[in-house]
This record gives sequence, structure tokens and C-alpha cells, in this order.
Amino acid sequence: MAIIINIDVMLAKRKMSVTELSERVSITMANLSILKNGKAKAIRLATLEAICKALDCQPGDILEYRSDEDT
Repeated sequence: MAIIINIDVMLAKRKMSVTELSERVSITMANLSILKNGKAKAIRLATLEAICKALDCQPGDILEYRSDEDT
């Protein structure tokens, strides 16, 4: 089971830099990098909400589930 985080895709669609997202969400570049690279074990709902607000998207635009057979 894998949860894929597609922040890079949404950043590209919105033509926004990682630095700009970091500033808008008030999250460190290090923590945003952990999220982007799929190394995060959890994400606070408040952080997810802030990311969705900054990127004008839904949680499903960022989070994706792939079964073991798909990966």
C-alpha cells in the first residue's frame, strides 16, 4: 500500500515555486521536501488544509492511493 503525494504536480499546474508554497503555508523547506519526496509518515490536517488553500485544490488532488500491485 502506498500513498503518493503529488505536490510537485500541483505546483507545476499553479506555476508556483516550492519556496513560494513554503512561505504561504508557513512550513519549512525541509518539511515540505519531506512531504514532496514521500518520506513523511503523517501530515497534519491543518497543514493539508493550508496547502490546499495555497494551491487552490482539493486533498484528492494532492494525495493518491496506489495498491501494491500498481507500484
